[in-house]
Amino acid sequence: MSDSPHITIDVVSDVMCPWCYIGKRRLEQALAMTDGVTTDVRWRPFQLDATLPKEGRDRKDYLETKFGGPEKAKEIYGRIEEAGRLEGLEFNFSDIAVSPNTLDAHRLIRWAANEGEEVQNKLVEALFRRFFMEGAHIGRDDVLVEIAEEAGMDGSIVAALLATDKDKAETDNEIRTAQSMGVTGVPCFIIDNKYAVMGAQEPEHIAQAIIQAAEMKKAGAPGRSAD
Repeated sequence: MSDSPHITIDVVSDVMCPWCYIGKRRLEQALAMTDGVTTDVRWRPFQLDATLPKEGRDRKDYLETKFGGPEKAKEIYGRIEEAGRLEGLEFNFSDIAVSPNTLDAHRLIRWAANEGEEVQNKLVEALFRRFFMEGAHIGRDDVLVEIAEEAGMDGSIVAALLATDKDKAETDNEIRTAQSMGVTGVPCFIIDNKYAVMGAQEPEHIAQAIIQAAEMKKAGAPGRSAD
């Protein structure tokens, strides 16, 4: 698309959400379909369960309570595993011992944004991979510091910040803002502040929304929400 305007994509996501990891892969495929459209991807916070304590909860008990028993949890996660394989993701749910509180992970993602889109994207990818493939406890400060360093951030600075309340209120406020906008589940892709693509939609659907936003912006027309 020639002379295409710049399009922002805000991905409202939680790093303990497997559908968000699947959505990340589908977004990457969608971006490859939007030839000529310049985009900026920004990762935004959401918590599927803000009531989880800092130390997290036993994963098996948590999922069985959430889904009403072991058989239902097994059924639901079986479908997620199959969806993940189609995107090249081999989820290793059996190695996840703890369901973590992800507020500090979202603070880390917020700080990574200050170092650029590439660093933030590497960090988000590392958080997903370490949690879903390696079973890492991504609520622990030491694990978050390791992941930050893997993404190219300064671990000593991250460790010092995690020991404070830096950006906790701001991250909470951002989550509440997303909820007030009608975001009740994730992933949600907010395109150019006008189009909302809810859920881990197929790449073609996401790409269509991005192209539509670019065309509408180029024409100077108001946007409308996608679903």
